Amino acid sequence: MTTSEIEGVECWGARELQKLLGYSKWENFEKVIQKAKESCKNAGEDIFNHFPDLSKTIPIPKGAEREIKEILLTRYACYLIAQNGDSRKGEIAFAQNYFAVQTRKAEVVGKRLENNLAVRKMRIGRMIIPKNLPPAEDVMKVKRKLDNDNKKILKELTFRKHKN
Repeated sequence: MTTSEIEGVECWGARELQKLLGYSKWENFEKVIQKAKESCKNAGEDIFNHFPDLSKTIPIPKGAEREIKEILLTRYACYLIAQNGDSRKGEIAFAQNYFAVQTRKAEVVGKRLENNLAVRKMRIGRMIIPKNLPPAEDVMKVKRKLDNDNKKILKELTFRKHKN
């Protein structure tokens, strides 16, 4: 799946996500997006920050082009779409599971970081000098591990989609 960046935030195109999540018609997927936007608004978030509207040009027969509506989606927007999608679709169920797992991983990482900092402080207090890695580098090691895990999961999702 192709990613874009807007002001340093990673985004995905709704039309590409539509296909990955098993929606054949844009109109049906647009209904899910509207429900996700409502969830976003009800959570106190600015919809435009997570669902910026765009247009893009697509080729049509005889060399002509047509402009169509496109929406860029932040990771949070993709999460809301998965939560508001039709869970009878295998692709939606997979996406819901993916986000649940990622949320749990983030919680675990946060707890590990807190624990690592507490252990460092304790060791320093006992004059035991820990490995000389700044906390930011520890965080980067964990982030790289999560990024690699995310890539594997996305490849599996894409593989499953093309397999069906």
